[in-house]
Amino acid sequence: MHIHILGICGTFMAGIALLAKQQGHRVTGSDVGCYAPMDAQLAAQSIPITQGYNPDSLKPFPDCVIIGNALSRGNPAVEFILDQDIPYTSGPQWLADHILPNRWVLAVSGTHGKTTTSSLLAWILEAAGLTPGFLIGGIPENFGISARLGEAPFFVVEADEYDTAFFDKRSKFLHYHPRTLILNNLEFDHADIFPDLKAIQRQFHHLIRTVPSTGLLIRPQPEPSLDEVLQQGCWTPLTHFEQKPADNTTPSSTDPIWQAKLLTPDASHFEIWFQSQKQGEVHWSLFGQHNAQNALAALLAARHAGVSIPQACLALSEFKNVKRRLELRGTVKGIHIYDDFAHHPTAIAVTLQSLRNRIGPHHRLIAVLEPRSNTMRMGIHQTNLAQAFQPADQVLFYQPPHLNWSLHTVANTLPNAQVFENIEDLLTHLTNTSLAGDHILIMSNGHFYNLHQRLLQALG
Repeated sequence: MHIHILGICGTFMAGIALLAKQQGHRVTGSDVGCYAPMDAQLAAQSIPITQGYNPDSLKPFPDCVIIGNALSRGNPAVEFILDQDIPYTSGPQWLADHILPNRWVLAVSGTHGKTTTSSLLAWILEAAGLTPGFLIGGIPENFGISARLGEAPFFVVEADEYDTAFFDKRSKFLHYHPRTLILNNLEFDHADIFPDLKAIQRQFHHLIRTVPSTGLLIRPQPEPSLDEVLQQGCWTPLTHFEQKPADNTTPSSTDPIWQAKLLTPDASHFEIWFQSQKQGEVHWSLFGQHNAQNALAALLAARHAGVSIPQACLALSEFKNVKRRLELRGTVKGIHIYDDFAHHPTAIAVTLQSLRNRIGPHHRLIAVLEPRSNTMRMGIHQTNLAQAFQPADQVLFYQPPHLNWSLHTVANTLPNAQVFENIEDLLTHLTNTSLAGDHILIMSNGHFYNLHQRLLQALG
């Protein structure tokens, strides 16, 4: 079967392309742009990509077209598909119809940490010899690809609340019908799709309705937004977890709550406790309290699939991070350059604080942000954006041409912030002012004009 994918370079749709290719289909695709790391992944799989959405790329007619949620009515390829009555579907629906039947689906949802937690969970299952299938919105270094069929029964999927397609406005995750569901956190995001937090909570409620009573929900506490979702109805057993700061106290023996007891400020060493009993211990290369929380959620999901906590802890010691998640892209002349996907104030704050805890107070931390997401572009988070940069010594904003508001409104409230409207000026400033010992964190959910690599080259 010939499958053509519109929007193939998105992190989700690129994974769909890999799964279809692994099933033996001939896969082609179209998109308006393709950047790291998905471009290299698709090229390695010999999946041809046509630039743009010219209807000629659909001739001769494919057997099925999978349409990404970035496309809408008026797109020339979409109009051609409808006019010519070419069979089409969405990525989530294709996944549900052709990959997930008869699989034990372990889904990872939440505003933040989905990619990392999904990668952690897939790796724990892999290290336990279960050979899971997975579809993740990033490339875990342990696997080198974002999706694979794996072996039955287990399949890990990053469960996104974003809408499915122009013809299906339900959240993607409603197609997956998980048996194990992680609810990692919940905040307002995707302002281009949802009018407010309650609208997102409603979709999460619909997701919970699909989990069987023999399944498991895994959630952190405290998390008031998730409390409100669960109050709408819950028919599945719940497992709770939380973080505990590094101190000399023993976790409670009465509360049925799994706890990650941090032993170092950067959370690179922590213990797992349940009802005053130590269950395991983790030494790993990742850092940050948010990653300790992600790890605990993944441990508990793997436990539901039959992996023991000690076995899972051992797997974490061999885990390699996901590309574009606090990824150290290189060090030149003592200057460290990191790439991160953070684009929400909470994710920005957590990432910066994690790096600050790691490097200590005596090294300069320089934060560089491209506000590229639809929610950022609309200015939804501009009132609480400045607070997110408190751990940084310097803040450099790039003002993209499509932004609907001025970043000067945020920069003017910070003691050491600048706004650049030209990417070359930003690159020149970083090249000329960076010093040995600096740590430069570059944040964007897009390619950011390959600023990371260009800066490494300029410094070298």
